[in-house]
Amino acid sequence: MVDSFIYAFQAITPVVLLIALGFFLKELAFYDEVFLKQANRLVFYVFLPVMLYMNIYEVADLGEINWMLTGYVMLIVLGLFLFSIGVVLLWVPDHKQRGVVMQCIFRSNYAIIGLSFAQALSGSKAVAVVGVLSAFTIPLYNVLAVLSMSIFMHERKEKTNFKEVAKKIMHNPLIIGCLLGLGTLLIRQYIPTDVNGHSCFSIREDGKFFYSFLAYLAKASTPVALIVLGGRFDFKAVKGLWKQISIGVVGRLIIAPILGIGVAYLISSQTGLLNLGTAEYAALVGLFASPVAVSIAVMAEEMDNDAVLAGQYVVWTNIGAIFTVFVTVVVMRMMGLLM
Repeated sequence: MVDSFIYAFQAITPVVLLIALGFFLKELAFYDEVFLKQANRLVFYVFLPVMLYMNIYEVADLGEINWMLTGYVMLIVLGLFLFSIGVVLLWVPDHKQRGVVMQCIFRSNYAIIGLSFAQALSGSKAVAVVGVLSAFTIPLYNVLAVLSMSIFMHERKEKTNFKEVAKKIMHNPLIIGCLLGLGTLLIRQYIPTDVNGHSCFSIREDGKFFYSFLAYLAKASTPVALIVLGGRFDFKAVKGLWKQISIGVVGRLIIAPILGIGVAYLISSQTGLLNLGTAEYAALVGLFASPVAVSIAVMAEEMDNDAVLAGQYVVWTNIGAIFTVFVTVVVMRMMGLLM
C-alpha cells in the first residue's frame, strides 16, 4: 500500500512544485501579466504541438495495436464527453465555463502523468501499451477539446456556427501536431527496411539534428506551461468557483476511473472480449485516473473560455490524484489486476 502512495506522489509532486515555482516567482514580481500571456501563446502554438507530434512519433509499429482495447478506450472517452455535456447543461449555467468543465471530466494528462503512472505500475510493457493508445486518444482528446470550448460559445451569437467550429478544429495547433504525427506514423509503414528490419530512413537516426531540435521543444512544453499556470493562479478565485471546481474534480478523479477501468474489468471478466493483463490495466489507470491535461489552461486562454477555472482544475486534480490514484491502485492490487 505504501508503494502505491509513493507511485502517485512521485509522479505528481514535480507538477505541483512547478506550479508552486510559477506562483512564487509571480509573488516576487519576477515577471508580469504581459510576459505570462506571451509565454502562454508560445506554449500553445509551438511547444505543445511539437510535444504531441513527438508522442505519436514514438509509436513504433501500427502492427502493435490492440484494436479491441483501442476501440474500447475511444468509446469510453466519447462516453465521458457525452456525459460531460449532460453535466454542464444541468449544473453549469455560465457558457464560458461549460467547455472547461467538460474538458476536465473527459480529458486526462495521458501523455505526461499517465505515462508515469503506467511505467511505475508495470514497467516497459505498460509504456508500450500507452504509446500505442496515445496515437489514437491524443488526437481524439484534442478534437473533443476544441468542440467542448466552441459549442457553448453561442451565448454571444445567435446560434452555434458549426462551420466555424470545424474551422477551429482544423486550425487548432494541437490538432495539427497530432495529424502530422499520425501522418508520419503512416508514412513510416511504407519506408523500405534493410535485411535486419531497420528502416532505410528515419528522423531519429538520419536527421538527428532535427530530431534533437524537436525533442528539446517537446521537453520544454510541460515545465513552461506549468510555471506560467502557477504565475496566473489565484487562490482567491477558489471561493467563487468551489461548485464548478468540485464538479470537474469529481468527474475527472472519481467518475472517469470508475467508468473507464470498471467497465473494462466487467467486459474482460464476463465476456472475454477484452484480453487485459497487468500492462493493459496499468495503461488504463494512466488514461482514466490521471489529473486533467495541462493544456486545458493554455487552450482556455487562447479560445476565450474561463482560463481561471481551467487553471484551478490543473492544480486541484493534480493534488487530488495523489490520493485517488493511491486508492485505485490499492483496490486493483487487492483484486489481482495489478501486481
